[in-house]
Amino acid sequence: MNNVPEMISTKDLDYISDMLNWNLTLIKKINHFTNEVSQEDIKEEFINISNMHQKHYNMLLNLLK
Repeated sequence: MNNVPEMISTKDLDYISDMLNWNLTLIKKINHFTNEVSQEDIKEEFINISNMHQKHYNMLLNLLK
């Protein structure tokens, strides 16, 4: 399904809320681990992963607008 319906059900809203929370939690954890590692290649990969989850988080927020 490529189009968002005009009305989102409460079940859909709960699921979107869960996905927002999952992504935000992952962003926070990955950012923490990024600061803990010293290897630059691992840091770079953590940053990429964090950016991916931030993108997903922003996409979900845009669905709610």
